[in-house]
Amino acid sequence: MTPHLEANQGDYASTVLMPGDPLRAKWIAETYLTNVKQVNSVRNCLGFTGKYRGHSISVQASGMGQPSLAIYAHELYETYNVDNIIRVGSCGGIGNTVRIGDIVVASSASTDSNMTKLLLGNNIDINPPADWNLLKSFVDNIPNGTRFTVGNIISSDWFYHPDKNWFRGLDKIGILGVEMEAHVLYAVAMIKNKNALAVNTVSNHFTTGGSLSSAERETSFTTMSEIALETALEL
Repeated sequence: MTPHLEANQGDYASTVLMPGDPLRAKWIAETYLTNVKQVNSVRNCLGFTGKYRGHSISVQASGMGQPSLAIYAHELYETYNVDNIIRVGSCGGIGNTVRIGDIVVASSASTDSNMTKLLLGNNIDINPPADWNLLKSFVDNIPNGTRFTVGNIISSDWFYHPDKNWFRGLDKIGILGVEMEAHVLYAVAMIKNKNALAVNTVSNHFTTGGSLSSAERETSFTTMSEIALETALEL
């Protein structure tokens, strides 16, 4: 047990899918896993373990933002011997490369946060990468006809940014999307010598405007979750 996870040793599989929303974690577990066991309910950040096509896989919610995700990634890697975390989330698109509904596979993640400077010490800036094997496996499992892009994203600590035009120019340096978790996930994985990947459905678009409807969000997230589960089978 940890301050945030009540699971016993052995309750988590070596690979964990990590949405931010606890109800999304519950939905993944109930929709795709068999022999499901709820292993965490502390602070309602729900966690589950079950079988997917005979393989043990866990799903654990992280909450919103880098500080929250850092807690769960640290405790899963450190205390429960988890090897792989695949974040399944959403992002806001930037530039003309990505469209609403696309899957963005984050090969690396920049940030406007100081968390990793403090984590590493010496005021070092890093742009931590995804694990190559996880990334390649995920891309290899994407069905034909599914729109996706691989590249850099940015993890921001702001949801309601005081400068409404702060994202302008990010597309010129190859940033594909904005979310709030991937950078610290990659940093914690790097420090712990573990593996991580963040994949996001573009749910809204900063450059072109617009957003997914509720029905479109459900369909897009379903596709991404299924690819992540197929990826987990290969680990």
